[in-house]
Amino acid sequence: MSITVHGVMHGRTIEIDEDVGVAEGQKVEVQVKIVSMSARKPGEGFFRTEGALADDVEWDGIMEEIYKARKVEWRQVPDLEAP
Repeated sequence: MSITVHGVMHGRTIEIDEDVGVAEGQKVEVQVKIVSMSARKPGEGFFRTEGALADDVEWDGIMEEIYKARKVEWRQVPDLEAP
């Protein structure tokens, strides 16, 4: 059996992105091919993390604080065009 899968190197360990259906402890032969980071489509990273913090109440609080702070800062910006 021969299949192609993708994964990520972690030291001497390769973390494979999907289950390949091989029994635990089964010996395998691995051929490594470096995948260029440019092979990814623009914006792919955003899509992969979309919704990651959707139900995180703590994160909602942090974002609310940032939003309020930015509203205050916006009001405090001096008018540079005034004489």
